[in-house]
Amino acid sequence: MQIITSHAEFEQYLGKELGVSSWHTITQDQINKFADATLDHQWIHVDEERAQNEGPFKATIAHGYLTLSLIPYLWKEIVDIQNLKMEINYGIESLRFAQAVTVNSKVRLKAKLASIINLRGVTKVNMAIEMEIEDQKKPAFSGEVVFLYHFIS
Repeated sequence: MQIITSHAEFEQYLGKELGVSSWHTITQDQINKFADATLDHQWIHVDEERAQNEGPFKATIAHGYLTLSLIPYLWKEIVDIQNLKMEINYGIESLRFAQAVTVNSKVRLKAKLASIINLRGVTKVNMAIEMEIEDQKKPAFSGEVVFLYHFIS
């Protein structure tokens, strides 16, 4: 895990991979709770029997937005940003879902610092990310996420 405490330290990683998180298993319980939280109970996510019998993946699949919502959790396994007043999830750019994540699949996040800029004391970073699926060639998704970091001077 990388530890970063300032804009200058962050800048040293420009164009470099920051690391890869540990594997996280997507369970049916997690999918069901996400469906409840988002009111998205489409059968391909929550009806295990129907998904097995009628679905193209022969199993339920995680919501795309569930996989996205894991970014902050998995990101914190890659980098520990310290010396902060505040951090903000600022945006997502050019994201593409490439492959469905079936229940009980393991996923992990890979991150590379694509760009960094100092906006009058606020560090804006674009992280090139990819969510890998264990034993699969295609990732669940890839793109860039944008974070704002307000370091303590």
